[in-house]
Amino acid sequence: MAKRKAVKKPSSKPSFSKSSLALSPKSKVILGSFLIFFGLALLIAFASFLFNWQADQSTLTQLENREVETQNLLSKFGAAISNFFIFDGFGVAAFAIAFLTIITGFYFFLSLKKKPLFQFWFWGLLVMTWLSVFFGFFAEQNALLGGTVGFEMNDYLQDYLGFTGTILLLAFLLIVYMVSRFRLTPEKVINAFRKTKDDISEDFKSSSSSSVSEETPVRTNAEEKKKEEITSKPVAPAPEIPKTPQPVTEKVVIQSQEDPDDVAMEVETAQEEEVEDNLSKKLVEDYGEFDPTLELKNYQFPTLELLKDHNANGGGITINQEELEENKNRIVDTLKNYKIDIAQIKATVGPTVTLYEIIPEAGIRISKIKSLEDDIALSLSALGIRIIAPIPGKGTIGIEVPNKNATMVSMRSVIASPKFQNAEMELPMALGKTISNETFVVDLAKMPHLLMAGATGQGKSVGLNAILTSLLYSKHPAEVKFILVDPKKVELTLFNKIERHYLAKLPDTEEAIITDNTKVINTLNSLCIEMDNRYELLKDAMVRNIKEYNTKFKARKLNPENGHKFLPYIVLVVDEFADLIMTAGKEVETPIARLAQLARAIGIHLIIATQRPSVNVITGIIKANFPARIAFRVTSKIDSRTILDSQGADQLIGKGDMLFTQGNTLLRLQCAFVDTPEVDKITEFIGSQKAYSDAYHLPEYSGEESGTSLDIDVGDRDNLFREAAEVIVIAQQGSASLLQRKLKLGYNRAGRIIDQLEAAGVVGPFEGSKARQVLVQDIEGLNQLLNDE
Repeated sequence: MAKRKAVKKPSSKPSFSKSSLALSPKSKVILGSFLIFFGLALLIAFASFLFNWQADQSTLTQLENREVETQNLLSKFGAAISNFFIFDGFGVAAFAIAFLTIITGFYFFLSLKKKPLFQFWFWGLLVMTWLSVFFGFFAEQNALLGGTVGFEMNDYLQDYLGFTGTILLLAFLLIVYMVSRFRLTPEKVINAFRKTKDDISEDFKSSSSSSVSEETPVRTNAEEKKKEEITSKPVAPAPEIPKTPQPVTEKVVIQSQEDPDDVAMEVETAQEEEVEDNLSKKLVEDYGEFDPTLELKNYQFPTLELLKDHNANGGGITINQEELEENKNRIVDTLKNYKIDIAQIKATVGPTVTLYEIIPEAGIRISKIKSLEDDIALSLSALGIRIIAPIPGKGTIGIEVPNKNATMVSMRSVIASPKFQNAEMELPMALGKTISNETFVVDLAKMPHLLMAGATGQGKSVGLNAILTSLLYSKHPAEVKFILVDPKKVELTLFNKIERHYLAKLPDTEEAIITDNTKVINTLNSLCIEMDNRYELLKDAMVRNIKEYNTKFKARKLNPENGHKFLPYIVLVVDEFADLIMTAGKEVETPIARLAQLARAIGIHLIIATQRPSVNVITGIIKANFPARIAFRVTSKIDSRTILDSQGADQLIGKGDMLFTQGNTLLRLQCAFVDTPEVDKITEFIGSQKAYSDAYHLPEYSGEESGTSLDIDVGDRDNLFREAAEVIVIAQQGSASLLQRKLKLGYNRAGRIIDQLEAAGVVGPFEGSKARQVLVQDIEGLNQLLNDE
């Protein structure tokens, strides 16, 4: 297709570091106009200085005197600035400054690409310096030609290189410039000389042949007729050049000059075909790389001022030396009671938890310390003691003890941190801070999916808001789209304001935030179609992942006429997964599992949160494809093992205290806090800007809808129709909920089967809140009914 190259894509960095430097169209016109006229003023002043510099030289020390007059066309300003750049500067080569200023003005005025501008300035300043030295070398007596810079540099060079060495150096630098700037090589010079020589020869031959033809005797009729047949052979018109470049051939007709009766021979020469890379390079040189952000080129990222600094008055972490000393003594005394001596102890104070690293004396078993977790917690009278034995990568044992006065980690502090601003990641997420008070930033694209769990009120919704806020502060609307599923209907509604910027939805859907279970099923299946379509694009482009694909598209190596387009990342966020599993069952779990297994390469990533991490919600298939997990405080060790495959989440202290793992070690973090009013301000700021015409549309999906129309055609019956009929007859209860429980179906499919059973005569019609009447008494009667169809 636009992160990223003639124009580097706008960095997905927050506006406070980038957008503040961006100019609006009005500002570009004003700045461009100023630079154009300023450059013209320099040009006039420099030209006037060449003729009047001697007359104005004596007035330069009296410029503050308004009665003093100067001969320069721009008066005192022109005399002063010309003297600075020409006499005291680079001589006549300083005219380059004026021309470069005018060119810069046109680039801003016309909003042209800036990359060629940097090249103009780089080479222009180099040429100006070289000319100053050159004129200073050959015209030492004329101060205007080389200026003070040229004179002084020549004086310096000749002191060390001498007259001849200076000439050689100037000649060498000239060759370097011609080769680097114009790619001028000896071969090109020789070819150009030969071409000129050949053109002169051709002109001479043509003039000679015309004079000879006047003296040539008339040929016989037979000879003349034969010559006409050969030379007047009809030539086919040149075919129209197709869009795809084809090899070009040249045909030359050669006839023997000695024997006019000889048959003409046609020689065909094929020119080398232009390869795709050369074509794409030419397109990039002419138009620059494709920029996916161009449609919203004036988009402004949210500013830091929209986030509240919750620690503005507190000043960050406060170290309570008395508390540290007291905890250290209690840990040491408790271990001594069990005859465990400590060789060394170290404390690392975090926002919520302090880590005490201890090194036991030689011969002490680690398992013995690990078993004293509850005893240490009792001695410290603290909730949430966690022992890490040993700490990975260190030869120490860690004891995490909650601080009596926890420090809140504000979202503003992690967004403003250099670790987030300078993150070279596709989807950077600032989750919070570690025990050592370092900002923790991870890449969702590397995870590739995230599973979150925790009891009610322990920080899941705040964690989701922190993740979404991170992406809003780092990615342009063209680069990422969100699919938000909110069964509770109240947690993610604020993001409705950025629907036409960041959200994706099914076509002909009013609300982008999905709250209805039927729409969830359709959206998930539509996302699977989107996944399959993207894999087809990757296959055609012969790349392995979305990053390589987008890089190739930006370099204009993929043709949009063949269906190729820039692919934004898609992030699916489900706020309460347990509710979906309870109401839709396999119809939700199957597409979720399929996406989790296959979607990472094409830029679709899942974030699933649940407050009930039980095995019937977080199944083995789900866990296998979600290596990255976040656990907030849970109520039991069983729930902790379900989400993390180890205990520890049951010992957290809540309020954003969490454990994070990417499949290896557990890391304790304090989640960044972003309040609802802050999210409201961010979405309001984004939503008030120019947006796309609609939300990002997912492929259409026609799911199985429940209804009252009866399916009479036997061939349209569900695959589980027979099994469902047996369940209904055996239970003598005609309800969709029974089929949901027994066959593990979703509500829509169960309702459709009930309608089919009604059409087949197995159950009676709908009777409101009552269960349908079962019209068949036993399995034998069912078999007879179905066999008679």
